[in-house]
Amino acid sequence: MKVYCTILFVFACGGLYAADSAFEPLWKYQGTWEFTMNTPGSTPVFNKIQNDCADIGQFFLCQQTVDGKVAALLTFTPGESRGRYYTQPILPDGHAAGRGELEIEGDRWTYPSKEEENGKTKYYRITNVFSGKDRIHFERSESVDGKAWKVLASGDEVHTSQAGTRPDPRRN
Repeated sequence: MKVYCTILFVFACGGLYAADSAFEPLWKYQGTWEFTMNTPGSTPVFNKIQNDCADIGQFFLCQQTVDGKVAALLTFTPGESRGRYYTQPILPDGHAAGRGELEIEGDRWTYPSKEEENGKTKYYRITNVFSGKDRIHFERSESVDGKAWKVLASGDEVHTSQAGTRPDPRRN
């Protein structure tokens, strides 16, 4: 199962900031998004993504539904500095997909990761660039040195409604 860019995904560090200030940027994910992804050599993928988000104490959560099917519960907790978060997607079968990170710098949100295999490190990142509150351009990339990046897929998301599968909880 794919967990998508807005994807994407958290545990640890609590109490570093007041909940409202730390989680305010993450509310951009709330609502319904039309998703288009292009992968070289493949037909474009189109999906409807619905994020139902809530902040609960030291956690920010989004249930992500893709084309009517629940894909994951995305969890976010504040990291060690402003604009940094730990992420963790929890799949519908209860399995967690692994702790990740999110780095927010203005309109550029980056989910970096890496894996080690046979003594070699491969770096990955998903980069979301917001254009206002209603558009995201994203790229999924990999690198063998963490400096030169090859784009594996890219696409766009357009925010079509503030509601997900449920109304925005902030608008009651």
